[in-house]
Amino acid sequence: MRGIQLPLSQTQKVRLQKTLERLESLSSKVNSDASVIIADSIPVNHEDGVLKGHGTADLNGEVVATVCGVVERVNKLVYVRALRSRYKPEVGDIVIGRVAEVAQKRWRLDINFNQDAVLMLSSMNMPDGVQRRRTALDELNMRCIFEENDVVCAEVRGFQHDGLHLQARSRKYGKLNRGQLLTVPPYLVKRQKQHFHHLEEFGVDLILGCNGFIWVGEHIEAKDDMVEDQVSQSDPPVLLHNSASLEEQEKNYTILEIRKYICRAANAVRVLSILGFNVTLEIIKGIIDLSLSMNLDIHEMLGSEFCILVAEKEAERRSSNKKKR
Repeated sequence: MRGIQLPLSQTQKVRLQKTLERLESLSSKVNSDASVIIADSIPVNHEDGVLKGHGTADLNGEVVATVCGVVERVNKLVYVRALRSRYKPEVGDIVIGRVAEVAQKRWRLDINFNQDAVLMLSSMNMPDGVQRRRTALDELNMRCIFEENDVVCAEVRGFQHDGLHLQARSRKYGKLNRGQLLTVPPYLVKRQKQHFHHLEEFGVDLILGCNGFIWVGEHIEAKDDMVEDQVSQSDPPVLLHNSASLEEQEKNYTILEIRKYICRAANAVRVLSILGFNVTLEIIKGIIDLSLSMNLDIHEMLGSEFCILVAEKEAERRSSNKKKR
């Protein structure tokens, strides 16, 4: 409860404390209770050949922690996984960033890393969908694709001599519009097979960035490059100019009902961040359904009582899942 900052009454404090203790006891991880702070001793049972990894040190023949976190063991290797740390990229991670600078043939993005990431113009899927060499005209029109403060979804390509490189060579990547960007601690977002989710019943898209940036926005249908090319070649561009501008104005408008669902989903993520729970699609949908069943207004989802109810529901869910096993 030390990291949870909520205005709680004495009764609510007792309820929350009991719920957190229950959640801790239900944890299936063997080392879930092996949380340590700086200078805490790490029991290794006097094993031979123990390898001391990150976050550990040898002090008078005893293994101690040098950072706050959770003790992890991989065979003979013992290390401490720091919780309150910045994002550490891995190749293939789905990340969300904000454009900080438009430079020569590249954009620099803030992705909650200790340095800005680089998205090269050559690693970007062009708006026309055609695979071709980038020209000087493309470089001059870079701000027509992304400009400063735009929110962009991309994939980690790898580290090179000038820093961390991203790529956005698919239609699912690119600029994000009509939604909210949320920031949670990166350790709350676990690496999964799928980070793009569509909540069909609410008309909302959810992107869980591995770097702790989460996007909640209006659902946008994926477009087929071949169909777009055929339309652009068969129809005269002069006749489509005026109608396209009207269509863009209509597309930029999000109806009130969907905006409410976007706010509910965003508040569900905020509740999970407050409680320190992992951010997953299943839990987010459960929180939205709980708020709707209780007829709560959107702003009431951030109240202390609702946060405690979410924690209690999560304890019940984990308990039922453990019994099924």
